[in-house]
Amino acid sequence: MATVQFIQTTPEELKKEITAGVKSQLEEFLKHYTPKQPNEYLTRQEVAQMFNVDLSTVHNWCKSKKLNPLGLGSRVYFLRSEIEESLKPLNI
Repeated sequence: MATVQFIQTTPEELKKEITAGVKSQLEEFLKHYTPKQPNEYLTRQEVAQMFNVDLSTVHNWCKSKKLNPLGLGSRVYFLRSEIEESLKPLNI
């Protein structure tokens, strides 16, 4: 193991240099880091309440491929992000 000697460097100066190096590395990391949001799954009932429609309307949207249902056993779920993406602006 090699030894390192600091000549004419006070502990405070060394601490400042280390802190500055870590800070610059953290700032560089944070420029490229975007936290991933967890997926939020909604039930058919929650989707119906969201749009104030009946469950049959949600079923029809699934049949017409307007919504992409996901299944787990006999349960049906929808990704909130996919529902929001399926909304289209109206040209008025």
